[in-house]
Amino acid sequence: MVEQYHGTAVADPYRWLEDLDSPATRAWVSAEASLTHAYLEALPQRARLRARLAALYDFEKRGIPFREGGRYFYTDNSGQQDQSVLLTATRLGDAAAVAVDPNTLPRAGNPVVTGYVPNRAGTLLAYAVSMSGSDWTEWRVRDLATGRDLPDVLRFTKYYKPAFTPDGQGLYYSAFPPPQPGAELSTQDLGNALYYHALGAAADRRVLQDSAHPDWQFEPHLSTDGRWLIVRAGEGEVGDKGRENLYLIDLTASVPAATPVAQGFEAAYVYVGADAGWLYFLTSLDAPNGRVLAIDPEQPARANWKSVIPQGRDAIDLGGTSVTLVDHQLIVRTVHDAHSRVMTYGLDGTPRREITLPGAGTAAGFDGHPGDRETFYSFTDLITPPTIYRYDLDAGASTRVHAPRLAFDPASFEQRQVFYPARDGTRIPLLLAFRKGLKLQGDNPLLLYGYGGFGLSSLPVFDASRIAWMEMGGVFAIANIRGGGEYGEVWHRQGIRTHKQTVFDDFIAAAEWLIARHYTSVHRLAIHGRSNGGLLIGACLTQRPELFGAAIAQVGVLDMLRFNRFGQGAGWEGDYGSPEDPREFKALYAYSPVHNVHAGTHYPATLVITGDHDTRVMPMHSFKFAAALQTAQAGPAPVLLAVDLSSGHGGGETVTQAIAQSADVYAFLAENLGMRGR
Repeated sequence: MVEQYHGTAVADPYRWLEDLDSPATRAWVSAEASLTHAYLEALPQRARLRARLAALYDFEKRGIPFREGGRYFYTDNSGQQDQSVLLTATRLGDAAAVAVDPNTLPRAGNPVVTGYVPNRAGTLLAYAVSMSGSDWTEWRVRDLATGRDLPDVLRFTKYYKPAFTPDGQGLYYSAFPPPQPGAELSTQDLGNALYYHALGAAADRRVLQDSAHPDWQFEPHLSTDGRWLIVRAGEGEVGDKGRENLYLIDLTASVPAATPVAQGFEAAYVYVGADAGWLYFLTSLDAPNGRVLAIDPEQPARANWKSVIPQGRDAIDLGGTSVTLVDHQLIVRTVHDAHSRVMTYGLDGTPRREITLPGAGTAAGFDGHPGDRETFYSFTDLITPPTIYRYDLDAGASTRVHAPRLAFDPASFEQRQVFYPARDGTRIPLLLAFRKGLKLQGDNPLLLYGYGGFGLSSLPVFDASRIAWMEMGGVFAIANIRGGGEYGEVWHRQGIRTHKQTVFDDFIAAAEWLIARHYTSVHRLAIHGRSNGGLLIGACLTQRPELFGAAIAQVGVLDMLRFNRFGQGAGWEGDYGSPEDPREFKALYAYSPVHNVHAGTHYPATLVITGDHDTRVMPMHSFKFAAALQTAQAGPAPVLLAVDLSSGHGGGETVTQAIAQSADVYAFLAENLGMRGR
């Protein structure tokens, strides 16, 4: 098939693979599965890797505690459970009761629990269930006293948590129209609306929708006193573009209506919390590194806004809960050279103290309420599993709550940060981890990971499978390339739309630098990325196939001329641009992996991975790319497609799945990087 784009004829020979349920596509996927299964089964390292990975994953994993209604909640996994169990106790250290055990849910459909929201009294719990890791989620409500679910179910939700009213009698939630049966993977995310569900009610009340803008989506939050419904609206998924509208609804009004507070999608607005009559937000408005402002909901006009914490040299990550409000203080996490720093401030913006972390890694958590005197956080890096700490806000002191027992010695490994120059001279962080004593000379197998998109920072976090890689003599590296948020919105915007090639150039520069400094060699260098990072791998692989020994492109966005026609894709135009725009089409077409595979090329060993329930990035991206590579491959290296069954965009939703997938990936790399016998 040939399609015209702004006068350019573009061939699309694998368009038929977009019809996921056609007999032809099903037959092709089945043949690919047989080919991949036979190849992976024959890999000599696979069985040993699976056994070692099972041992490495076998450690107790504790989640960050949170508190509601005088009860603590936290997740726990013995190390041998597919999914973590939510526990609850009146005091930490006491015997805990099971609130929700996802492992006991009926197995039909492979249910995965992906989130929890308790009510203020700690008596009810909303929990999210996804089938096989799909983004389509339903929220069920459990009575914690009886351990039984209520008949109430919030259906057809994605991405956003519901919010209980303070009295626990209802929830505000965001939902989409029901997809047509069989079209769950291809349905575009349109028609989102905000609803109120009263417990026990047969029908829900629609609170907010904009029929003139069916691509808009709405994320609800409630102020502490329950009076104000704070709504973030995005063009597509809220937060994807880093540009939101903001609305307030006074729920005590006789006829509650949405009052626009910020319009025009000019900046990011992340709700932090409410205290003393003010609402606090993290924003990028006039602050590419992020700042905190306060809004009086009674007088929400911009002229009345207060700037509380100005932007600093280090960026506040706008993609998550990087600012929280606990003990009438603001806790702010910034990113300093791709690792976490944490400061506390008074509500007037006065700096109080820095929270000392165990090292250069990633801190997460610090949640709570204005009246709490404590908060909890986790700390991790590439070689340290998440360790849980309690922080006393009055004393300014951290106490370790939980550290896992491990099947390896973290002291046997080393983490090191270096910096390398991009093509234009920009200084870019590069984080390395490897076995202590390993000589960083040119023969080392090295796995280079990257993301570079949507303002998301790639900070050091632990993954048990990487320990197996390092035990085999491999080096693991993360390049903090532009397009991410490591140095704020400026860093992000240097790698979007018509500047997206900068992201690929930065990653290629990392590979060239590692080879030139003799950390590795071309034939021992592998690259890996997921989602937007899968696009990164596809683009670098097609632009510089001679530079890499192997590549793993996982759940990648790979057809850049049709990405916006499926699922959440239209919301990504903020980062990628639109094929309908002539100038942006030219940039997209120049790097689109599916359209830049050339016959007669020697491509490195490539494993393309997708999930059969991936509603975020439709599997057709991986199907088309794998088909194109296999047809064009002129060299001897394998090009394989792995379709994970009962798996969504996250991949490895359960421990069993994660072990199996990691064993396949590292066995594939070991075989194709010449690591036999290691």
